[in-house]
Amino acid sequence: FPLFLQVTCNCFTISNGEMQDVGVGLYPSMSLLNHSCDPNCVIVFEGYQLLLRSVREIQIGEELTISYIESLMPTSERQKQLMRQYRFECDCLLCQNQEKDAEKLAGEEHAWKEVKDAVNEVRYPKSKEEWEQVLARCQNLLTSNMGRLPDTNIYQLKMLDCAMDACINLESWEEALYYGSRSLGPYRLYYPGFHPLRAVQLMRVGKLQYSQDMFPQALETLKQAKRKCWSIMKVTHGTDHSLMQALMEIKEQCEAIMRTQ
Repeated sequence: FPLFLQVTCNCFTISNGEMQDVGVGLYPSMSLLNHSCDPNCVIVFEGYQLLLRSVREIQIGEELTISYIESLMPTSERQKQLMRQYRFECDCLLCQNQEKDAEKLAGEEHAWKEVKDAVNEVRYPKSKEEWEQVLARCQNLLTSNMGRLPDTNIYQLKMLDCAMDACINLESWEEALYYGSRSLGPYRLYYPGFHPLRAVQLMRVGKLQYSQDMFPQALETLKQAKRKCWSIMKVTHGTDHSLMQALMEIKEQCEAIMRTQ
């Protein structure tokens, strides 16, 4: 039991190139890092290799911090999870100021609570039929909450992500692009500056734009997304990361297409 508790408190969630969870692992040296809801570093993975990357300028003598939990949650939810899993109360500036909590829970309360419950009920589907059920549920809630919940509401944003994932798995590329495009504004709000989640979301939307062959207007939009994504991912992933290599390939393909227009 003590070993189990040590693993629970010190393990890292291993993610794939698109920041989706695939497992957990122990990295003893990285377990020494303390938590902040507004960290100056992030963890990214290359396979099972853990990489610690800075996301802003760090002053001499400043402590390196990471976020133990999903920072998108409102302050009260972050505090509950930190106390439940790690047994401490965070007093970082983000928690003291409760910054962005109003935007995160904007809209009609009964509407976002319904969406929150629906998001929490979703388990990763294993078949086309299950993905179709997930998409139908997302479409129904997103339609019924039109005008009642802004896309900046975090549960609405999670629903958009869920709908986008379902469309991608069902190869409904145009609809996936619609949901992904709606998510970019909230991602920019909640993941400012250099953050791997914002970079990956930009890349996903860029790939969908590319797949639609919407030239020349969409190609220019894709170019702009690439420039933003490129600058972020150079910081958060490094130039040798496999995701950066994939981004370079798409960039080169876009440039080749532009030369033929």
